Amino acid sequence: MSGSLFIVSAPSGAGKTTILKKAMQRAERLVFSVSHTTRTARAGEQHGRDYYFVEQNAFEEMIGSGAFLEWARVHGNYYGTAMAQLTEKLDRGYDVVLDIDVQGAEIIRNEGQMTAADIFIAPPDRFQLEERLRKRGTEDEQSIRTRLANAEAEMDQCEKYDYLIVNDTIEDAVTMLCSIIYAGRARDRRTKDGRLIPAMSK
Repeated sequence: MSGSLFIVSAPSGAGKTTILKKAMQRAERLVFSVSHTTRTARAGEQHGRDYYFVEQNAFEEMIGSGAFLEWARVHGNYYGTAMAQLTEKLDRGYDVVLDIDVQGAEIIRNEGQMTAADIFIAPPDRFQLEERLRKRGTEDEQSIRTRLANAEAEMDQCEKYDYLIVNDTIEDAVTMLCSIIYAGRARDRRTKDGRLIPAMSK
């Protein structure tokens, strides 16, 4: 039995990480696709759990060998999704959430190697996004301005996504995300917890 792939994108500071973590706790057989990146790990992040943190030359070797489903350079760092790890989870019947930016989502749509439902998570407005970025305390002023400019450009892409979730409150956003996942399972004739429904005898 093959699971389903869900792409989730959001501007930095929109609350995506918190929403995804809570959805993982709520929905069974839902796993996170761990991406590779060349950026430095933040406080509390672990290699293999949050990202695979690799050197730039190692990442570029993977690009050359065709190991990535998609990859992009964002804010000066590489990010990419390794095909082998993704397909292994799907083949085991898990639904996989792929946390990527709008560039990566566009690549997957255009290349058509894998079918996915894509979901965009947006902040209520620009002012709340800026407030959230400042409260994180992880970026300097120039970085915040860069992320806000990038967020505006990313928001212009949200109409390309199958679903849009506005993060007014975390709990409502988590409920909407899980509802999309459960609807996908119903479409694929699976139970709420992801098991295949046996064919019913006539």
